[in-house]
Amino acid sequence: MKITVIRGDGIGPEIVDQAIKALHSVEKKYNCKFEFSDALMGGCAIDETGVPLPEETVASCKSSAATLLGAVGGPKWDNQPANLRPEDGLLGLRKAMGVYANLRPATLFEELSAASNLKESVLKGGLDLLIVRELLSGAYFGKKEVVEIEGGKKATDAIEYTSHEIERIARVAFDIARGRSRKLTLVDKANVLYTSRLWREVVAKVAEDNKDIKLNYMYVDNAAMQLINDPHQFDVILTENMFGDILSDEASMLTGSLGMLPSASLGDNSVGIYEPCHGSAPDIAGQDKANPIATIMSAAMLLRYSLKMEDAAECVEKAVAKIISKGYRTVDIMEEGKLLVGTKAMGDLIAAEI
Repeated sequence: MKITVIRGDGIGPEIVDQAIKALHSVEKKYNCKFEFSDALMGGCAIDETGVPLPEETVASCKSSAATLLGAVGGPKWDNQPANLRPEDGLLGLRKAMGVYANLRPATLFEELSAASNLKESVLKGGLDLLIVRELLSGAYFGKKEVVEIEGGKKATDAIEYTSHEIERIARVAFDIARGRSRKLTLVDKANVLYTSRLWREVVAKVAEDNKDIKLNYMYVDNAAMQLINDPHQFDVILTENMFGDILSDEASMLTGSLGMLPSASLGDNSVGIYEPCHGSAPDIAGQDKANPIATIMSAAMLLRYSLKMEDAAECVEKAVAKIISKGYRTVDIMEEGKLLVGTKAMGDLIAAEI
């Protein structure tokens, strides 16, 4: 089972190393074998090859069962032309792999409720919600231009969606909701945006084939407020690309840290891209401070969705929960009376627990 490994920039290499430790433990426990193939993307790829996404990387990902990704980007490359920025490599890889469905679970372990910025009374009983974000359209992929006008410049980013793009992600969300609490919330801005009105129209049609799922609608500004006010009202959230990007980062604060949020990016085949939701955090790179849990949980999603190893995925998730219950914390989720550990030690503890 070949897995392409893109360590990326900043803290990417050190957190990916911990996820690989976990996968090595899975190999021993479940008598299987993974073939890890390293590839470049992001700033490190620019430095070595001159481009953020080498063709060899795309070829490796396409020939693999899955791709495990760290994080890309950093101030070093902020002044690069738009098509030569590390983030352009990430968008290019998503498009090349056809991964249009981004799954971002936000799970709060009860033991970490004190690490959240919200009152414990709001988070009582823990939290388990999932954001299903469309990944290949919207403002990030629409027409872009900057033109000179009298007195300055005019910049345009077009938000574009087709009925087909909306329908395929909607069907993913309905299917996922069916395996959970059968509750789905479409988040949009249909009172202002034409694209959001199309989302409502298409999702309503898909709902006719999924009448066992309770469908709610909510404007994105209200959803941002309600995530803080009463997060328990949500189970599966379906939304477009930019809204999903923003709301999933907000949801990270419910869990205590961006270092706790994994993600899976899937298409019509099982070759997915698995990565933490956080960035490359160059300010702490190489200091053994980064929280590897989001990356390790992304590896669990890789086992579940691409390799169809559900037992192994649950084993990794239970190992993470066990280590948290024992009181081990990285600096981002540290609280009084707990045991502070670094990146490598957290990886070792979880691998041993597996």
